[in-house]
Amino acid sequence: MPLAADALPPARPPRDLRLDIVRGWMQVSIFVSHIAGTAFAWGIHAAWGLSDSSEQFVLLSGFTLGSVFALKAARGGFGAARSDMARRTLRLYATHLTVFFMFAALVLWAEMCVPLPGGVERLGWSFLVERLWLALPAAFAMLYQPAFMGILPVFVWSMLLLPAFMWAAARAGGWALAPAVAAYVAVQLGLLETPSVGGTGIAFEPFAWAALFLGGALAGRRALLAGEGVQPRRWLVAGAAAVVAAGFWARLVGYGVLPGPEDPVAVAMHKEALAPARLLHALALAYLVAALVPREAAWMRLWPAQALAAIGRHSLRVFCVGLFLAWGASTALARWPEDAAWLDPLLVLGGAGALAAVAWASDGWRRWWPQRVGRGGVAE
Repeated sequence: MPLAADALPPARPPRDLRLDIVRGWMQVSIFVSHIAGTAFAWGIHAAWGLSDSSEQFVLLSGFTLGSVFALKAARGGFGAARSDMARRTLRLYATHLTVFFMFAALVLWAEMCVPLPGGVERLGWSFLVERLWLALPAAFAMLYQPAFMGILPVFVWSMLLLPAFMWAAARAGGWALAPAVAAYVAVQLGLLETPSVGGTGIAFEPFAWAALFLGGALAGRRALLAGEGVQPRRWLVAGAAAVVAAGFWARLVGYGVLPGPEDPVAVAMHKEALAPARLLHALALAYLVAALVPREAAWMRLWPAQALAAIGRHSLRVFCVGLFLAWGASTALARWPEDAAWLDPLLVLGGAGALAAVAWASDGWRRWWPQRVGRGGVAE
């Protein structure tokens, strides 16, 4: 919906502390889920439902970037918004490549020097070692995805689609989402698939996950321009709660706690294709949090919530650091399984504390950096 000539551009919305806290919790959950063999995996929400933090991150990222794009387009025009998104996309792409090659160097060094035999093959880096001339271009094309290297590419691909989608949304509203929904359906029917190189597969099928990202972007645009926030409607709350309860029941049956079908969680498998049950569960969970958790509450000012909020504010940096910490924790648990009783909590709680420290250090860096740069006359 274009602004009228005499309309004022929308004001930048205040930062929603809920989103930061949720993002922080999801980063801690992702860190724990990446640690092979930890008992703390039972404590994250992915163990008790059909979806995990990945869906929420893609949805929230779409929501945030859709709002940012709409704000910049309203203030500076579509070209300014498109240029800003291009810079953001390029930075994320560069971050992915940096993490990719740093992680490759770590795994190869550990195999040769520690030594940790089998890590290269187990984590999918053999193709890089054996066929470097093919692995390098595939890595730059984001079609070669060893372990842990699959999530950032789906954000890059989705962000590349965002300017065209926002242009269509300004003219067709919700109908702009139709091509993404059609691609999602085609993926579920086995008619569409992104090719992969190196035998590792595509961890997050972009033709499926982009629909979730762009749906979030559409919601973010509407929230900014029309003030259409999430409202708690009884029938929607009841339906979403039923979906979440069904996911909890499926997990309990799968764990053998309750009687039921042999494997009810199987309906949510195929995370790479974002299976419909996963998508429905993720949307239901997101709606319940948005509709029922207040924007401000006393508990949000307590230090655990503030630590999560700091992590959420710097989620990309924390995610990248968390990958290396999770690899180190997994390696330690594999090498000294007899010490897991004390090593596991030390590694997990210490790692979570390290993520919080990275986030708080980033907060301090942000306060210092603009002032320091400004003295040189090149303020951001």
